[in-house]
Amino acid sequence: MTTFNWQISALNCYPTQDNFTDVVFTVHWRCTGTDGQYTASVYSTCSVPAPNPDDFTPYQDLTLETVLGWIWANGVDKDATEVAVQTQIDNIINPPVTNPPLPWNQS
Repeated sequence: MTTFNWQISALNCYPTQDNFTDVVFTVHWRCTGTDGQYTASVYSTCSVPAPNPDDFTPYQDLTLETVLGWIWANGVDKDATEVAVQTQIDNIINPPVTNPPLPWNQS
């Protein structure tokens, strides 16, 4: 059974925007799957829209859950990403393509 771990590795911010400081505009994320000894991952970035002035969360108050919610609401398909990671693991376990030694080089 594969365990998935979502991580945020960096947040690109505007120093100031619309009287707010450290306004996130790009999230760098990674989804890693581990199944026993097998591990695979997907890394990407996601742009997030300008903040709603009525619902702005200061940078120091952001949580992993909040930022993951942003990326999932702005184009990152959580389920499809986890399927892609699982496919990588499945292909490590049972490679769909192999490269055996050339027959004329075998001793």
